[in-house]
Amino acid sequence: MRDYKLEISRVVRSKEKARASYDRLSRWYDLLSGRFERRYRDAGLRMLDARKGEVVLEIGFGTGNCILALANAVGAEGKVCGIDISPGMCSVAETKLRKAGLSDRVNLQCGDAARLPFESGLFDAILMSFTLELFDTPEIPVVLDECRRVLKSGGRICVVAMSRGGKQGPILRLYEWFHKKLPSYVDCRPIFAEKMMDDAGFHIRNVVSMNMWGLPVEIVLAQKQT
Repeated sequence: MRDYKLEISRVVRSKEKARASYDRLSRWYDLLSGRFERRYRDAGLRMLDARKGEVVLEIGFGTGNCILALANAVGAEGKVCGIDISPGMCSVAETKLRKAGLSDRVNLQCGDAARLPFESGLFDAILMSFTLELFDTPEIPVVLDECRRVLKSGGRICVVAMSRGGKQGPILRLYEWFHKKLPSYVDCRPIFAEKMMDDAGFHIRNVVSMNMWGLPVEIVLAQKQT
């Protein structure tokens, strides 16, 4: 039987180096990458469909663009939590929340998604946008197990990720070459998000395929089994 996990490039950069890198990028991230990811983030937000009064978690919230959208979606009756590895990113996101007057309904923490600091069954929904592919291959199931633990029964999870499935075009092969040769700068890589979420015990509800300059992007909506 084919083991698709062997086809995924490994992540060799340490989390300490990743934290330092994103701290340096935090002030410029929206200019360098944030605006290019917006179309795919917005598609993930629409698919997750956060609702008034819900308690929602975003893993890898970065500079807080999705956090703001989620805070508006859940309203004053709801709550949004976020976790990110970078204190610099957290600082930028907190500034945006203060300016928008939404700090009272959002709780941001710096931490590791492989050990979520939340009680079991707390969240109605979870969003991860261009985050799951930053974890090394053996750790992805650990992160997804943590997501399943903190979701309520029947809760939703939406993952936006670069995709290793489907046709492997020249842009994807070139990107993976850069990832292998320059792992400190090209730290994420395409993964099999749908297959990994299915393996983690989630019920897949919808999958949308998109394209980012020749790089496949997979948006997967799944549900925790009741």
